[in-house]
Amino acid sequence: MPLRFTLRQLEYFVAVGEAGSIAKAAEQVNVSPPSISASIAQLETEFGVQLFVRKHSHGLSLTAGGRVFLKEAARLLNDADALHDVAGDFAEKVRGPLAVGCLLTFAQIVLPALRMRFERAHPDVRVRQFERNQGQLLEMLQRGEIDLALTYDLELSQDMTFEPLMLVPAYVMLPAGHRFAAKASITTEELADEPMVLLDLPFSREYFLSAFHQRGIRPNIAERTGDIAVMRSMVANGFGYGIANMRPLNTLAPDGKPLVFVPLDGDLRPLTMGVALPNSEHRTQTVQAFIEHCRHFVVEQGVFGAERAVG
Repeated sequence: MPLRFTLRQLEYFVAVGEAGSIAKAAEQVNVSPPSISASIAQLETEFGVQLFVRKHSHGLSLTAGGRVFLKEAARLLNDADALHDVAGDFAEKVRGPLAVGCLLTFAQIVLPALRMRFERAHPDVRVRQFERNQGQLLEMLQRGEIDLALTYDLELSQDMTFEPLMLVPAYVMLPAGHRFAAKASITTEELADEPMVLLDLPFSREYFLSAFHQRGIRPNIAERTGDIAVMRSMVANGFGYGIANMRPLNTLAPDGKPLVFVPLDGDLRPLTMGVALPNSEHRTQTVQAFIEHCRHFVVEQGVFGAERAVG
């Protein structure tokens, strides 16, 4: 059954039980006597027990059941105070649990080193990590399953805050021997007849395909995969070109074959990599420390090569 009483009502009850008078209790908690009387009456109705014996000349006396109830109510209020202290401790210190989501297309490049450095700097934080696609990360944020997510500024809702870290323009990924590999940039028109290996992930595929659709071009999608590592290997082995918003320092595919990354020339906006988190008036010190750690990490480590840090 749902509980139909509040900690405030218990506080009033304990004050009266210890003071022996509604008037004295009202002075202690700075609440009007009628409000305290109403709270006690609601407690008695809710639990079906008489807590006090009313004596006009001697105030109130606890019943036998009231004395037991007083002891348990006081314990519950102490536990609530302890819980408040724990929450305050988490809010004011860099410690406690932190659930971090990361976009799976760049988690392998960013997350392990970033997390290790953060945990070494803040040993009292217990980090759990989740690698997911953009749609899954947004759902996890909305359900409160993660505290924040390292991701791109794609399809973020109004109830989320985004802390930008760096710009990540789009690149055309090619095998080393491709005829476009030596170009300074490549247009979508030049790619129109080339086979494409599409990174087929929620929101990401729509973003990549928009580079063609806004020019009235229909790309030649030859292969699809939801795994960025598989896409890199497929491109390196000649199945087609790929498009990605990252240029890792190591330009080898997972199977060791070389890749070339050429800037995509067109109207496709650069994405911003950053930290997404729910809107909140009270950001914990742990969350803030992680965001600041990400800023320093991006600048110091030169993530994705030559992209530009922002914020």
